[in-house]
Amino acid sequence: MLDRKFILENVEAVKENCKNRNVVADVDRFVELETTRREKQRDIEVLNQESNAVSKSIGKCKTPEERDAKKEEGRLVREKIAAVQAELNAIETELDKIQRGIPNMAHPDSPIGKDDTCNCVVGYGKTPVPQWSEGFKPLDHVEIAEKYDLIDFEGGARVAGAGFYFLKNEAVLLELALEQFAVNKLVARGFTPTITPDLAKNDVLQGTGYIPRGNETQIYSIDNSDLSLIATAEITLGGLLAGQTVDSTELPLKLCGVSHCFRTEAGAAGRASRGLYRVHQFSKVEMFVFCLPDQSEAFHQELLSIEREIFDDLEIPYQIVDTATGDLGGPAYRKFDIEAWMPGRGTYGEVTSTSNCTDYQARRLNARYKVKGEKGTNFVHTLNGTAVAISRALLAVLEMGQREDGTVVVPKALRPYVPFVQLGELKK
Repeated sequence: MLDRKFILENVEAVKENCKNRNVVADVDRFVELETTRREKQRDIEVLNQESNAVSKSIGKCKTPEERDAKKEEGRLVREKIAAVQAELNAIETELDKIQRGIPNMAHPDSPIGKDDTCNCVVGYGKTPVPQWSEGFKPLDHVEIAEKYDLIDFEGGARVAGAGFYFLKNEAVLLELALEQFAVNKLVARGFTPTITPDLAKNDVLQGTGYIPRGNETQIYSIDNSDLSLIATAEITLGGLLAGQTVDSTELPLKLCGVSHCFRTEAGAAGRASRGLYRVHQFSKVEMFVFCLPDQSEAFHQELLSIEREIFDDLEIPYQIVDTATGDLGGPAYRKFDIEAWMPGRGTYGEVTSTSNCTDYQARRLNARYKVKGEKGTNFVHTLNGTAVAISRALLAVLEMGQREDGTVVVPKALRPYVPFVQLGELKK
């Protein structure tokens, strides 16, 4: 969340940012409450001084009557303190609610627009979009999966409901290959590999900017507990430094998180959701960085370059999108998406994103660093990026691997991890 002092000193800029990001937040009410809170805090400080003075004076009383009068005076002062503290607590609760609803400031270069139709394409990958022969209609991944017996959507629906699935045969090995390929690449780039929990405490979800409950949540919550299934390892990796203070010399921390991801995908429908594109459970390899404030913009570019390298190696055509303000998540200062070409749809679809969240998440999580020889602590900056969301990457690999003779070829980058070069070889 934004710093309270920053909000007070930049009211109009914060209000304009909320407008640009399609977020309704009562900034004027926040200013009113914060001003009142400061006044009440000063009142309590004065009353505490008065209470201390009365307490000290009791011992100097010369008669029982004088002592009783002072005790009564002290009791009345304490009642005033309790009443003001109750008011202060109520103000603090409302303040915190509004503050948490105010999004991060957007990068000055982020496109201003109401939704994803205002996103800007800022680059393309090395692999060109395939040019098929006239009359050839490429299959989508669902049709390829049916042809080679790779995915059982009906079985997944019987077991867990629509949006769940079984991977089978070569698809299983390709999923593991994508995971291993991505992890090995990140380890070579200095990331510490981790396998994270698939559950997190709700205060960690809230700290990273996810809403555990409510009509608009994408989170599966566990009844009668303080836990929820994670939608991304960004949640668990971000929670590692919740309430912690690290030495500046320990930064940056570059983490690679392997996890399952669970999303309700409320409201999702249409062809764009067909097959593996939008499902309730999938595996993902996530990148996460804790760093010093002056390092975060450079790390954002590094995460994007890694995502580009992965999809260039997988021979997937893609475009890079600079996300518009109205399409940014609350914690993001700036976000880039990679959208892969998906022949079955004849268009691009998002496969990765990377966000610089500056100190927004760290302030909510209370994740800090200290500099040797300096007083006080500061908030770290956090960044996240998808290395590989396996389901969507698998979709792109299957669709881009098809040839006009009907075969589906595995990209060279994955062949060291699987015992076949094209689909169907396992059953020969």
